[in-house]
Amino acid sequence: MKEYTIVELKKEEWEMVPIPMRYTTNEYYDVQKIKEADGLIIRLVKRPFDEPVTHGPEEYDFPDKLFEPHWENAKAWGIVEETEGKKELKACIEICPEEWSNRMLVTELWVHEDYRHRRIAHKLMSIAINQAKEQKRRALILETQSCNVPAISFYLREGFELVGFDTCCYRNNDIERKEVRFNLGMFFSYEQ
Repeated sequence: MKEYTIVELKKEEWEMVPIPMRYTTNEYYDVQKIKEADGLIIRLVKRPFDEPVTHGPEEYDFPDKLFEPHWENAKAWGIVEETEGKKELKACIEICPEEWSNRMLVTELWVHEDYRHRRIAHKLMSIAINQAKEQKRRALILETQSCNVPAISFYLREGFELVGFDTCCYRNNDIERKEVRFNLGMFFSYEQ
C-alpha cells in the first residue's frame, strides 16, 4: 500500500483545477412527500437500483473545481502525487466559512478510486472538523445527493445528520431522477 501525505493546497496553484468526482451506487434514498389534511409527511426510504448507477463529471455542465470564485475564503488540503514532473491530485477536501451564519461549509470532498477504503476521507474530514472548531463555527455543513448512499453512510459515521433537502436543486424532476440534494450538518456548542 502506497504511503501518502496530506498537504495544504495553495490557491495560486490549484485554483479552478477540476475534481473528477465519480461514484457508483447500488441504492438511493427515495424521497416521498405525502400530503395529509393536517400537514405533510416526508419519508426517506432506502431502495435498491435495478442495476448499479454511476455518476461522473461528464454529465454535468459545471464540474466540481477547487477554489471556485464564489468560495472567496476557501482553504483546501489533499494528497498530491508527482510523476515525471507533473502533479496529480489523488484526494482533497475544501472548506469555506459562511460568515453570516457562522458555519463552515465542506464545499468539496473527493478521494480517487485507487485511494478509497484507506481512511483518507476520514483524515480529510478531521481537518475540516478541526478547522470549524478552531474558528468556533457553530456547525459544519455539506451537500450530497440522495443517490450517493456510500457518501451518506460515511457522513453519518462521521457524526453528521440530515438537516434538510432540496427536491429541485439540480433539475425540476430530481425526485423522479433519484438525485435529490441532501444537506447534512454537524453541530458544535460555543458561547456567543
